[in-house]
Amino acid sequence: MPGYRDFVPRQGFQPTLALSPDASTVAYASNAGGHFDLWTVAVGGGEPQQLTRSVDQAVRQIAWAPDGKSLVFAADREGDEQYRLYRIGLDDEGPIEISSRRDCQRILATSPFDADGRFLVYAANDRDATVQDVLVRDLAEESERRIEPPAGVVFEPVGISPDGRWLLAGGFLSNSQVDAYLIDLQDAAAEPVCVTAEHGDGFFEPAPWAADSSGFYLRTDLWGEYTSAAFYRLDTRALEPVARHDWDVEHIDVAGDTLVWSVNEDGRSALHARHGRNSVQLPSMPPGVIAALAIAPAAEPVVVLLDTATRPAEIAALGSAEGFRYLTDARPPALRVFEPVEPEPVVYPASAGRTVHALLYRPRSPGPHPVLLSVHGGPEAQERPMYLRSGLYQHLLSRGIAVFAPNIAGSTGYGAAHQKLIYRDWGGPDLDDLDHATRYLQADPGIDDDRIAVMGGSYGGFAALSCLARLPYRWAAGVSLCGPTNLVTLARACPPTWKNFVATVLGDPETHADYLTQRSPITYADAITAPLFVLQGARDPRVPRAEADQFVARLREHGVNVRYDVFEDEGHGFTNRENELRAYEEIAQFLCSHF
Repeated sequence: MPGYRDFVPRQGFQPTLALSPDASTVAYASNAGGHFDLWTVAVGGGEPQQLTRSVDQAVRQIAWAPDGKSLVFAADREGDEQYRLYRIGLDDEGPIEISSRRDCQRILATSPFDADGRFLVYAANDRDATVQDVLVRDLAEESERRIEPPAGVVFEPVGISPDGRWLLAGGFLSNSQVDAYLIDLQDAAAEPVCVTAEHGDGFFEPAPWAADSSGFYLRTDLWGEYTSAAFYRLDTRALEPVARHDWDVEHIDVAGDTLVWSVNEDGRSALHARHGRNSVQLPSMPPGVIAALAIAPAAEPVVVLLDTATRPAEIAALGSAEGFRYLTDARPPALRVFEPVEPEPVVYPASAGRTVHALLYRPRSPGPHPVLLSVHGGPEAQERPMYLRSGLYQHLLSRGIAVFAPNIAGSTGYGAAHQKLIYRDWGGPDLDDLDHATRYLQADPGIDDDRIAVMGGSYGGFAALSCLARLPYRWAAGVSLCGPTNLVTLARACPPTWKNFVATVLGDPETHADYLTQRSPITYADAITAPLFVLQGARDPRVPRAEADQFVARLREHGVNVRYDVFEDEGHGFTNRENELRAYEEIAQFLCSHF
């Protein structure tokens, strides 16, 4: 029988793609060499080329210079999220750092260069750790212009208009409250102007500029529960609908007169395109999730990072002549002998007349089966049909273990109201939805209701621990990866630029301490009796290691069977490939042993 590592993809990817200006080459971040390095592959096919060889870094963002001769990228060390900026030529032996060596968080603009490649745009909190400014760096004169955001707003730059006049940035108060800002680059004293304020509070996330600089595209919930594609016209200040669906628009990209967007249809990505005013018929692609998207003029080619439930994330190209074709091959050896399982979509009832969408993976062997209740992170994220946890789901299925993955309160993809249910209410409606999920599983004749375990990472770890501590079931086991145990210390330890965001979504640790304590798993730790596996990064900048240390010690004092693995060179999640594989291999063995 194949072991866990037989299900592991040959490589993993960061959700970032960059298509060269001549549309011949794709740049991406892969851990095929052990860490997330910078790679390129020809759109026409061929062997990928590795441009960097790091020992402790992870490439997170990538962009081509306009001349196509070099790239810039952002990378952090051992998951510390203190991103530095680098530049590398296609024939260089290694990258050159172009940011100061001072530790801070730097984020490249979506399109960081102006048309001539002289100016580079990024965000940083180097001036004030709690504030994320936008910087426009003159690469010729080695000077910088700094644009400070309004109080409480986190700036994330998008890019400079093709005519060089305007800089576009998103101003974030939370994941659901975002505005579009314009900065006049011809006036050094100009203040950023919010151009979406007249439409009220809401979601107005700016996307690429139109090629003629007449305006920019954006995603907005102005017209309903779901996110639409829109266009902001500079001359009239009008906001015009471009694409409205009964699901969320998730990605928008523009090249010349070509517009491509993808729609999240109940978890799966549907791709759309138009050239000028005419729709473009794109080749069909396997059902899955587009994690990143890049296009060339006339939609030739469209390049995607596509993840499906039955094939790991891969880079693929779509063109009218060649159709759909993969440019990489990350398929693990087990998929040659084991037929991977597609999840079945499920809708189960919850409180107050609500329903919850979920994915149920059933083993092909006869049941009833033990089941893993898997909770996604975020919480503002979505469980989608992907090859998740580096093959862990499919490995468990091969061992006769089902996986149930719900999109509980707080999840994205099912309307703004569902997403906002969890605001300042962690461990409330979300835990109630998990209670209903457990009841749903117990009523399924194909599930062994005496063998239900729960697992999650980050927020999902918090949710898993809350299930073990607060729901009245006899759990077979639990797994928490970098899961918060104390919401007060979580709120206090958040990255400095997240302070206002965390106060909105989670709560203020000074004014809401009693509520945050009442919802923290540590408060109910004595109620946990199930075997537990806790995994934690020692350098985690979001969930302090001390939380996990305290929680594990408390459980062990009460005789609970707790395994505790600390990864000294990791932060919030995994950047070292071997660490990731060892962790999931141990999780698989832990779950199988307790089932």
